[in-house]
Amino acid sequence: MKYVEGFVAAVPKANKEQYLQHATQALPVFKEMGISRVVECWGDDVPDGKITDFRRAVQAKDDEEVVFSWFEYPSKEVRDTVYQKMSDDPRMQAMSQNMPFDGKRMIFGGFVPILDA
Repeated sequence: MKYVEGFVAAVPKANKEQYLQHATQALPVFKEMGISRVVECWGDDVPDGKITDFRRAVQAKDDEEVVFSWFEYPSKEVRDTVYQKMSDDPRMQAMSQNMPFDGKRMIFGGFVPILDA
């Protein structure tokens, strides 16, 4: 069964191209490690909620946009293996030193699909 890992981050609007370049640079490494699909989405219609919302979840500032991303894996076991590979890979460590956003405010989690139509 497939496994999905989702991410929400606040990225400075001025860093949109840098963010895309960063994601594009990481893509071959992700694929090599076993991630079957990577989707990066730039906020377009991210409304403020009454109690909570995407912007609050990542403490987005006025000059930042919300990015919603997900990775798809063949299984949770592959995801767990990829996670370990990423932790040990010097390429990933180097990329994490130069992120075009504040990774401390990123939220993420793993999910088992229950409907995929």
